Amino acid sequence: MPESATLSPGASEARRSSGAHPMLRSAPWRSYATLLRWNLAQVGPMLPLVIVVQSLIAAGIIVGFGFLIPGIEPETALFLATGAPTVLLLTVGLVMVPQAVATARTNGTFEYLRSLPVARGLLLVADLTVWVLVALPSVAVAVLVARLRFDLAFSFDWPLLVAAAVLVTLMATAVGYAIAVSLPPMLAQLLTQVLIFFVMLFSPITFPESQLPTWFQALHDVLPARPGADLIRAGLASDAYAATGQDLLVLALWTVAGLVITLRALTRRA
Repeated sequence: MPESATLSPGASEARRSSGAHPMLRSAPWRSYATLLRWNLAQVGPMLPLVIVVQSLIAAGIIVGFGFLIPGIEPETALFLATGAPTVLLLTVGLVMVPQAVATARTNGTFEYLRSLPVARGLLLVADLTVWVLVALPSVAVAVLVARLRFDLAFSFDWPLLVAAAVLVTLMATAVGYAIAVSLPPMLAQLLTQVLIFFVMLFSPITFPESQLPTWFQALHDVLPARPGADLIRAGLASDAYAATGQDLLVLALWTVAGLVITLRALTRRA
C-alpha cells in the first residue's frame, strides 16, 4: 500500500506544513531578523560611500554656507550648524531611500521580496530599520564638522535629540518609501531631485523662517522640514532653542501618512 494512504488527515497536514517555506514557519521576529540581515547585506558595501557623502554634504552646508555669509556671527553659525543634521537626515530619507527602492523595483528585487511568505509590514519595518541605522550617524558628522569649523559649544538634550533624530529619519524614510512605491521609478527619482533642492534652498532649516514671505512661512507650518529642524535644533542647543508640541504633531502626521501609503502599495496585488 502506498505510504500516503496510511497517513491520517492530521499527519498529512503536518507533513505539508513541514515542507513550507522557512519564513512561513518562523515567528514574525525571526522573519524580521532574516529580512534585516538580508537588507544589511545589500546596503553594507555602500556604507563607506554613504558616510563619505554625508561628510561632503555636511561640509558643503556648514563650511560652504559659511563662506556665503561674510563675518558670520556665533548665533548665525549655531543656527546653521544645528540645522545641517536635519538636511542630512532628509537627504537620506527623501533621496537615497526612493532611489534605492526604485532600483529594486527596476531589477526585480522588490517584487521578489513581495513574493516571500511574510507579512508585508515586516518588509517595510526591516527596510526602515536599516535606513534609520544608515541615517543617524549623519547627526554626529554634522556636529563634528560644525565644531571644527566654528568652534561651537553645544548644549545637548540627549533624550530629545535621540527621539527627534529617530522621528525625523523615520518620517523622511516613510515619505520617501511612499514616493518610491506609488510612482513609476523614473518619476520617483526625478521627484527626489526636486525635493532635495526644496529642502536645502527653500526650507527654513539653515536660515530663519522670518526671511521667507508670510504665506511661505504658513506653508512650512504644515510641512515636515521646519518642524523636524526645530526639534533637532532644540536637542543640540537646548539653552538657545525650544521644541513645541505642534512640531511633534506635524512630524507624527507625516510619518503616519507615509506609512499608510506605503503599506497600501505593498499589500496591493501586483
